[in-house]
Amino acid sequence: MSAGLSEINLQRLMTWLSPSFPVGSFSYSHGMEQAVEDGFVSDADETSIWISDILMYGAGITDAAACVAAGRAYPDKTALREIANLAAALSASRELRLEATAQGRAFWRAGAAVWPVPGEIEPGDLDFDIPHAVAVGWFSAGHDISLRMTVTAYAHAFAANLVAAAVKLVPLGQTDGLRCMSTLEPVIQQVVDLGLVTDLEEVRTSVSFSDICSMRHETQKTRLFRS
Repeated sequence: MSAGLSEINLQRLMTWLSPSFPVGSFSYSHGMEQAVEDGFVSDADETSIWISDILMYGAGITDAAACVAAGRAYPDKTALREIANLAAALSASRELRLEATAQGRAFWRAGAAVWPVPGEIEPGDLDFDIPHAVAVGWFSAGHDISLRMTVTAYAHAFAANLVAAAVKLVPLGQTDGLRCMSTLEPVIQQVVDLGLVTDLEEVRTSVSFSDICSMRHETQKTRLFRS
């Protein structure tokens, strides 16, 4: 891969995983809104621990493995469907499945309109739920972007979105939010390393408090984030 192409790929990933990309990531807290109300997350240290656990033992590792699986499956559409179905089924609650698949479909629609890949499924013909991580992995492979670069960018964006939610909810100051991101850097790298060598069918998660918070969030009386 030439230096120029690598730089273009980096730009593309930065665009795809930017908070301004039209997938609505800003509208989801991954259950954190309920966690804050219940007193599980009340400062920067607890925020870092909460997000670290989600990355290592929850959706972070699941998404990393799903992203890698989709990238390696390209351009096999039958395999894509199977990976998407499994990744969606691994969501621990209705809210988390919605968070993953609504963003995935929005990503697919925007990606197909501006960065089409050879032989892709048209958005109107996408007749199965596709989680965000799966869509990102598939499109990245279609544009010859390295899996490591893709998973790193995806995991970083996932963590950054949760930190941004905590800044609003706890609330945290901007500097505390940056400290959280700094603390999470080695965790993100570990998730990437694991995601690259973990079969999606072998993924196991264990973040019960986070999962239960996401289940309870839909009945929370006052909400800033979607459920």
